[in-house]
Amino acid sequence: MNQITHWIGGEPVTGKPERTGPVFNPSTGEQSGEVAMATPDTVDLAVRSAKSAFETWRDSALTRRQNIMFAFREIVAARREEMARVLSEEHGKTFDDALGEVQRGLEVVEFACNIAHLLKGEYSEQVSTNVDTYTIRQPLGVVAGITPFNFPAMVPMWMYPIAIACGNTFVLKPSEKDPSTSTLAAKWLQEAGLPDGVFNVVHGDKVAVDSILDHPDVAAISFVGSTPIARYIYERGTSNGKRVQALGGAKNHMVVLPDADMDLAADSAVSAGYGSAGERCMAISVVTTVGDAADRLIPKIRERIGQLKVGPSLEEGSEMGPLVTADHKARVSGYVDAGEREGASLVEDGRDFAVEGHEKGFFFGPTLFDNVSPEMSIYKDEIFGPVLSVVRTEHYEDAIKMINDNPYGNGTAVFTNDGGTARKFQNEIQVGMVGINVPIPVPLAFYSFGGWKNSIFGTHAIYGPEGVHFYTKPKVVISRWPDPIHRGVDLGFPQHGS
Repeated sequence: MNQITHWIGGEPVTGKPERTGPVFNPSTGEQSGEVAMATPDTVDLAVRSAKSAFETWRDSALTRRQNIMFAFREIVAARREEMARVLSEEHGKTFDDALGEVQRGLEVVEFACNIAHLLKGEYSEQVSTNVDTYTIRQPLGVVAGITPFNFPAMVPMWMYPIAIACGNTFVLKPSEKDPSTSTLAAKWLQEAGLPDGVFNVVHGDKVAVDSILDHPDVAAISFVGSTPIARYIYERGTSNGKRVQALGGAKNHMVVLPDADMDLAADSAVSAGYGSAGERCMAISVVTTVGDAADRLIPKIRERIGQLKVGPSLEEGSEMGPLVTADHKARVSGYVDAGEREGASLVEDGRDFAVEGHEKGFFFGPTLFDNVSPEMSIYKDEIFGPVLSVVRTEHYEDAIKMINDNPYGNGTAVFTNDGGTARKFQNEIQVGMVGINVPIPVPLAFYSFGGWKNSIFGTHAIYGPEGVHFYTKPKVVISRWPDPIHRGVDLGFPQHGS
């Protein structure tokens, strides 16, 4: 049994933990590991280690921080297959999908390699006589990341490379369902030259999360997960005086108009709906068709579903792997049951799907509903599984209103060959990330990722320029050096231009 423990102060924590949790291989359904669950004392040890390291790390040269990020980038790039394999074995996503995840995380590391440029301030000379004004950005201190199971490599990489490059120290609490990639990253950061204590990993559940939220020496928290937990993280963290960015759930709609390229739309719906078994916050879970588009689109989606290869994550040729746990599989199955009860038309049913030789695996086949309406639970809730719902609308304005009325606002897409229609969509839609004939509009690392409405709590999006701003605080400096002529005492309020 693989024993997965915390990483604090540059080394694994030894000794028998008070509590442990199981880690499974979703393809086999068998337990593959045991992860230590942090106590408040464990979290305190990690924060104290990070706080001690911050005293020297904050004053380290920008070029040194860049060089460490460059070295880390080279290690991850050279060993991406090792990280992807560890990821696949614990999460269940296919090896190719895991490689893509590592690559998207690596792009943020590359963005952090340019930190010296990103931290440049502004300078105004002679704002008053012999007075100059300039801005600098300084690190916050100890910052923490709380990350979800669905992207165990990429989402932490959205956080710690930028935070560390900005001069902060970091405590990461990854998902206890697939924790090993975070420990692997800690070892590689140390190999890249990162001083001990700058990056720490604590594993665990709500006990660890609450300890981070309440710790007085944690200055800021980044979170990605479901909306109820994001709201909880934001409210409890900010009530303790912390800066918080909390990205929540989604119900992403893809609008298909009658003039769209139906083959492109069908390819996109299947790719974005069933990729990673639907366990993506940017997955398309609702296809909103306009006019007669559904009648032409659904047969093409069904044709592609029939050609998908669902299998073990590391088996060559597998396009979709299992769900992460047995409990999650049961939850997704419950939503399909509810969809039938509530009157939706079940076109493709994945509940009884099984893979020969892996009957205990947590597999769930691609599932498709038609004639879904907004009052149904399969429409309202984030299922986080391979369940795609088709909602039919008569008019384009109805589709836009449906998305704008939805409480989530993470990502959306429109498929059309009409430029004016697309422009209307991007202008009127109340969603943070918009694709035009692109089903999953996730920006590259030099932009920032963030939704609207109940998909985010806090004023900062994640990574990119917003990430640099989140992990630093601005300071304005107004300087004047004494000149030979002293002006004497002046009790008046300072006036610009004098």
